[in-house]
Amino acid sequence: MEYHNPVLLKETVDGLAIKPDGVYVDVTFGGGGHSKEILKRLGANGKLYAFDQDKDALLNVIDDDRFVLINENFRFIKRFLRFHGLRKVDGILGDFGVSSHQFDVAERGFSTRFEADLDMRMNQEGALSAYHVINEYDESDLKTMFLQYGELRNAPKLARAIVNSRKDKSIKTSVELKEVLKPFMVKHKEHKILAQIYQAIRIEVNQEIEALKEFLMQTQDLLDEGGRISLISYHSLEDRLVKRFIRSGMFEGEPEKDLYGNVSVPFKKVGGLIIPTDEEIKVNNRARSAKLRIAKRI
Repeated sequence: MEYHNPVLLKETVDGLAIKPDGVYVDVTFGGGGHSKEILKRLGANGKLYAFDQDKDALLNVIDDDRFVLINENFRFIKRFLRFHGLRKVDGILGDFGVSSHQFDVAERGFSTRFEADLDMRMNQEGALSAYHVINEYDESDLKTMFLQYGELRNAPKLARAIVNSRKDKSIKTSVELKEVLKPFMVKHKEHKILAQIYQAIRIEVNQEIEALKEFLMQTQDLLDEGGRISLISYHSLEDRLVKRFIRSGMFEGEPEKDLYGNVSVPFKKVGGLIIPTDEEIKVNNRARSAKLRIAKRI
């Protein structure tokens, strides 16, 4: 089984404009596809640091003196790079999707296809699982989660159904959860609705939006002048954050102007939005929603 087929491989690594003796970071190592491509373009004095919070990814470690794999969430990027003596880097790559491996291993609970315990933890040592979210969150928190992270208009009804069902017994598996939510599955749209529900739960379990914001803010300090970020998003919540951050260095509002009406922003976008070709989507269906944005530190 392929651990993970990297999306937009050439385009994402091209976006870093790699210098042979530069220092780069792949914050979503997974199966190592993007990392291997970066290493191909580095010289003997180049260096690559990679992050992945999933212990399964450690099985893919690359045997190369220029490579270091850090088993941590990328939200702690600055802390752990400083631990390795780094304060500045030349480029940072992020591919924020769930890996094929995580989807395909049934017991991880990420896929709507399998019966599995409610889990969805990217870090398998994390305290919060999908079971805790579904069985312990109050109705208002569930409603907010489905509305914000799943963009589901019937979020109040979904939350109410879960709360009513768990009064009798805990909801322990994906099959039990799907049974509870069966009345809300519109014919011919079941897969899309379930995907939105699972996305909302997964984002909550892994604090994905908070982690992404924390990571993006740290890139300003970490990147040398002219250094680049090359970032792939898979849903509108992530992509909006990345797009706004590149444009203004903020997630809300607009940057302040000086006396002359000029604004100071940390990044300048490089090129436009890049999406996979039809050919790549045919080979790797999970690439269909990928959006790549590249920017340079000013």
